[in-house]
Amino acid sequence: MPRKASGTPACTSCSVEATLNLIDGKWKVVILYKLLVNGILRFSEIRRLIPTVTQRMLTNQLRELEADGLLIRKVYPEVPPRVEYSLSPRGHSLEPVIMALKIWGDENLVTGKRAEAA
Repeated sequence: MPRKASGTPACTSCSVEATLNLIDGKWKVVILYKLLVNGILRFSEIRRLIPTVTQRMLTNQLRELEADGLLIRKVYPEVPPRVEYSLSPRGHSLEPVIMALKIWGDENLVTGKRAEAA
């Protein structure tokens, strides 16, 4: 489903589709998981935790997550500027979904590779 100009997903009648529209993108769920596990993180810390993401892609994904109300971006008036990211209450509400994905992956992907090797 295409995004509106405001950055929010276009209307849909299916709540599953609407939820997936919020967290679509290669890195969004990973970013949300890192913030869930680590709490408040700076841009460089997120980049270090996800070394394969490009700076441009990380910036775009963070902007979309902020526009969708899933994370909070706090800018401190310092030189050089310090920016911190944390989950919003709406972002925290995705914890059961994100943890279910992690549990499923732990049980099926890691175990599946071991089972295939045996």
